[in-house]
Amino acid sequence: MNTVKSFWIGWGALIIAGGGAYYYAKRDIDASRREKFRKLQHQQQLNASLEYDARAGSENQHLHSHGPDHDLAFAPSKEATTDPAPTRHEPDTDGQRVMEKSKYEAAVPYRSRKGDRFS
Repeated sequence: MNTVKSFWIGWGALIIAGGGAYYYAKRDIDASRREKFRKLQHQQQLNASLEYDARAGSENQHLHSHGPDHDLAFAPSKEATTDPAPTRHEPDTDGQRVMEKSKYEAAVPYRSRKGDRFS
């Protein structure tokens, strides 16, 4: 049978072993997270530098090309001015209006009745 002394020695050893395992596991996990973060930062810097180089080269090419096939995807504000119809136009007839609406959309918008509803 266990004595009081052996009981506390057993629990003390268990707590010390658990604390040591926690310390070393946390240190290993933190080191792997730091390494993963460094790799991610390096990859992002590499991608940013490649993107900057590609963008700088394409801007020089786009400044000299004025044909209809040139791409302005790198500058959305410039690309928006070349849209043939950037906005939706209102339908001219009722037939066109009905065709634009979905089958779940009401043909006439709901208007609530005015006045006292509780009398």
